[in-house]
Amino acid sequence: MKTSPRLQHGTALIELALITPLLLLLTFMATEFGRAMYEYNAVVKSTRDAVRYLSVQTPGTRVTEARNLIVYGNTAGTGARLARGLTLSNVPSGSCCTWQSSGANPIITTVTVRVSSYTFHSLFPSVIGVVFANANGDIVFSEISATMRAPS
Repeated sequence: MKTSPRLQHGTALIELALITPLLLLLTFMATEFGRAMYEYNAVVKSTRDAVRYLSVQTPGTRVTEARNLIVYGNTAGTGARLARGLTLSNVPSGSCCTWQSSGANPIITTVTVRVSSYTFHSLFPSVIGVVFANANGDIVFSEISATMRAPS
């Protein structure tokens, strides 16, 4: 059955109006997911850098520098934070860095670095009624840790 072109006027505009909210929702979801993964990966990488840094240090030393390396990307603790939701309180000095020795001959020493409950602050906590984060617009990731063997 063939319809006349006169009956099709405005059909594309109505279809666009119906599909635009869904396209916006998908765009915002993809953008926020990408931002969350980018910041999460930055924290994971900085945690690996800190454990690598501590693995060549004397056990029990340089914890402050390692904490700064995780949060700021340098041992001095200067400049901008690597991720917006990451602070030194996420890397508590008492439990962030632990050394463990095991074995008898040779003794193997490992160092573990932990970041507790990193929080990602979403720009769009909800879009068109779909909630991405908690009431504050935060997505809380569980503990991030890295372990490396220290050279003997």
